Amino acid sequence: MTVRLLFVDEGSYHHEDVQVPAEAIEDYERLIDFLREDPAVLKQVYVDVERLCAAHLLSSEAAAAST
Repeated sequence: MTVRLLFVDEGSYHHEDVQVPAEAIEDYERLIDFLREDPAVLKQVYVDVERLCAAHLLSSEAAAAST
């Protein structure tokens, strides 16, 4: 599953698309909790929550079009 993360760094915004395992996402009420707490996500991705502004699930078509 693809998640688009939007970060702010000293007034500049940039996004990153990351791949996360889809099987556990339903165990979490909020996407941010999934990104910060799921052991499989933590093994693959470091998310700097201090700079994170937004996180959105992308469909596979949207992720392919944005690359």
